[in-house]
Amino acid sequence: MKLLLSIYAAAAISAAGTPVQNVQSYLENAISGKELSDASAGALAVTASGDTIFCADSKKMLVPASNMKLVTTALGLHSLGGDYRYETSIGYSGTLTHGILKGDLYIIGGGDPTTGSKDTIAPAIESVFRQWRQILKDAGIKKIEGHIIGDGRCFPGMPEQESWQYNDIGTYYGTGTSGLSFYENTQSFKVSAGDCAGAPVKITPSYPETPWMNFRYNCTTGKKGSGNTLYLYTSDLAPEGEFRGSFAIDRKPKTEDASNKFPAYTCAYHFTEYLRGCGVECTEGPADLGHIFGIPENRICPQSDLSIIGSTLSPQLARIAFETNHQSNNFFAETIFRTLGKEYCGSGCYDSSYVAVENLLEELNVGNEGLRIRDGSGLSRTNYISAEFLCRLLRTMMESPAFEDFFESLPYPGGNGTLQWLMQSVPDRTRERIRMKSGSMGGVRSFSGYIIPRSGSKEDTIIFSIIVNNFTCTSAEVNTRLNRIISLLAECN
Repeated sequence: MKLLLSIYAAAAISAAGTPVQNVQSYLENAISGKELSDASAGALAVTASGDTIFCADSKKMLVPASNMKLVTTALGLHSLGGDYRYETSIGYSGTLTHGILKGDLYIIGGGDPTTGSKDTIAPAIESVFRQWRQILKDAGIKKIEGHIIGDGRCFPGMPEQESWQYNDIGTYYGTGTSGLSFYENTQSFKVSAGDCAGAPVKITPSYPETPWMNFRYNCTTGKKGSGNTLYLYTSDLAPEGEFRGSFAIDRKPKTEDASNKFPAYTCAYHFTEYLRGCGVECTEGPADLGHIFGIPENRICPQSDLSIIGSTLSPQLARIAFETNHQSNNFFAETIFRTLGKEYCGSGCYDSSYVAVENLLEELNVGNEGLRIRDGSGLSRTNYISAEFLCRLLRTMMESPAFEDFFESLPYPGGNGTLQWLMQSVPDRTRERIRMKSGSMGGVRSFSGYIIPRSGSKEDTIIFSIIVNNFTCTSAEVNTRLNRIISLLAECN
């Protein structure tokens, strides 16, 4: 039985609880209390049948953080379908005679975010390389007298959204997208504190191997309790990177993931090394289509002129969306966002993706009122969204053929993913009726989603969104109040 159906059935046989009549007053007190006196907030809760449970500045447009992923995954699943898969093709330019390719081999990326990913949904990169090697064997290619080119052309333009903060871009959660990705476009480093505060942090590159990079480590060991502010400052203009920030002396050694600005080249490099290990000669080595490791422009072959000899497919979009929302994976979300542009506007650049989102929202009769979108993940602080818009989208999605996949992509408090530690004091039977996405960045907290009623009636499902911006109290204090509001909502039905 599908998850969604089983949840509704379980809710229907649960013991009836006592309705909570003061959820509105609690919300008002929480928002107007001293802890949130400097904050801006918007909130709305409605039933699927259209009844309003509470409303507070629901049309106010606020920074949503990762609640933006609800828009991205909803539109992705609705428009592309949960069975959608990304295709990575292998092709070549030039001629193939007697097993010798006199030309370049192309790894043609279709946007697959899982290539070489450490996520459990992704096949191991050795398995992927083995499939690509088999494609070459089936085509009779034994020697390549040319380059192996990582081709990421399907996502043109800047890899990151221009409004992202530079210290976010240097981290694993702020890495840019590519038509041909590798290891979620990150690189791992082994990190440990120095011998005393002020001493250099000990950092060693780990995986994937990037021998073309020149790393500098301009970061210091911080005092006890100062946390981890490390980030890698890089640019696609040069193979240079500098670690900045600090790492507290009381922190345990860890593996730190940072941005890799040359994912297509990294993929080509590692596949070249794999082929050489299999006895396939590659005379000119790896390359990409950029200006650092790229081949001359007059040698670049249009994709339409390449001879395609095979392809591999990604996991289904439903599985990617599940990981996107459960783990709040920015990289997966940005990839889905740019895929909308590629599929509906013919280009995977950000400008095309904005147009695609607007058009799809109009087709769904959700409209764009209450939305200003700048990326697919919510990392930009120039995204603005209202609680009313999110509730309108969530309510509309309940009628979408993709609703089950979308619903299953949302975690519940206390389960796996980013909500694992929320609402620990709330009974399991209540928490499991809640499916929602959280959003978090400095001064921002948001929670939006569904609450399945005890009656099991779809029409009584509660749809809610609460967004708080610019608070100056601790995140824990905000979370306590928002969690209480959501648990009271769950007790209402």
